[in-house]
Amino acid sequence: MALTGKSALITGSLDGIGFAIAEALARNGCSIMLNGFGDAGLVKQRVSALAALGVDADYHGADLSVPAQIEDMVATAVRRFGKIDIAVNNAVTRHYANIDELPVEKWDYALAVNLSAPFHVIRLAMPGMKERKWGRIINLASNYGVAGTTRRTDYVSTKHGLVGMTKVVALEGLPFNITCNALCPGATYTPNARRLIAERMAASGRTEEEETKVYIAGRQPSHRFIEPARVAALAVFLCGDDACDITGTPIAIDGGWLAYS
Repeated sequence: MALTGKSALITGSLDGIGFAIAEALARNGCSIMLNGFGDAGLVKQRVSALAALGVDADYHGADLSVPAQIEDMVATAVRRFGKIDIAVNNAVTRHYANIDELPVEKWDYALAVNLSAPFHVIRLAMPGMKERKWGRIINLASNYGVAGTTRRTDYVSTKHGLVGMTKVVALEGLPFNITCNALCPGATYTPNARRLIAERMAASGRTEEEETKVYIAGRQPSHRFIEPARVAALAVFLCGDDACDITGTPIAIDGGWLAYS
């Protein structure tokens, strides 16, 4: 329970990597403010699952494309827990298209959710962290935060921007024992990945195991998806005191993907 007495705000945390991080932090004694889009039943289930681990847990349904709602989310977390010690920016959106076919509204939305929302969360949480001289900020970037690919202009551009923001925040946080790092997962078994595999199975007629091998081939030398729990385990480590000198770093969890670059 190394994080007992700490509290975390995690965006995009009702499923996938976000909830895996929430659960892992809670197992270490951290209070959790969840966020994301989901029906009332899912929200109740997720909050209850964390509370069952013996921590305070709550939910705020802020639309991260709206700065005023982000401000209310941060203020609510501070009222609920007294402080925000850990901020995890995980929420993401993406649209697959060549740059000349990408709808402008999709580009604007990706900028808002993937890049501006982390900016707002950090700028609002950091003053309290500075005052207490302790803070941990984790930005979920991607292997595409340091590499490129086609048909993902919004995703690749915003993830590169998030890595840049991570470096600036890390340097500004140094005098206050605030670290900021970017986790860069490769192909991870998230709800989005499950959806992609299901679509490809429907088109190809292959089994899930067969389709996964085809999908992963040429991407991750490990030939397997990254499990969200393993990303979460690294996030927990970065929140501990043993990681106080790790800051400003894009950290790959990608089964060797970037070793090719």
